[in-house]
Amino acid sequence: MKRLLIVAHSPSPNTTRLREAAERGARHPDIDDVEVVAKPPLEAGPEDVLACDGILLGTTENLGYMSGALKDFFDRSYYPVLEEKQGLPCALYIRAGHDGTGTRRAVESIVSGLRWKWAQEPVTLRGEWQEGFVDQVEELALTLAAGLDAGVL
Repeated sequence: MKRLLIVAHSPSPNTTRLREAAERGARHPDIDDVEVVAKPPLEAGPEDVLACDGILLGTTENLGYMSGALKDFFDRSYYPVLEEKQGLPCALYIRAGHDGTGTRRAVESIVSGLRWKWAQEPVTLRGEWQEGFVDQVEELALTLAAGLDAGVL
């Protein structure tokens, strides 16, 4: 059994919907051998990363950067997982009120330092809220979980 860790900052009803969509996608009925663990960034830590086989990160864009909560997660987890989790498959979604470029660049820089492997391109949900954002995040999580389930990630 593989374990997918979802670490998503969800401070609003809409971002909570995105986290729920990620969980729903990762728990798709066609996926048999993936356990899903979802935690807010302030509750997730290095022990969760060490126990997972893939990670999905979710953040808001805050002043052109990732949420402070996700940054805190990285600050606490970086060195304890650095050597043991190189190559960890990961994915990212960003709920960006503007363009999300700075947020993406910041997370990519940390992920690069950790030597994690992008399972697919980060998804940036830009501008005013759109219902289609929910489907995009669900699909992202489903794809990551399916890759783990199939043994290709």
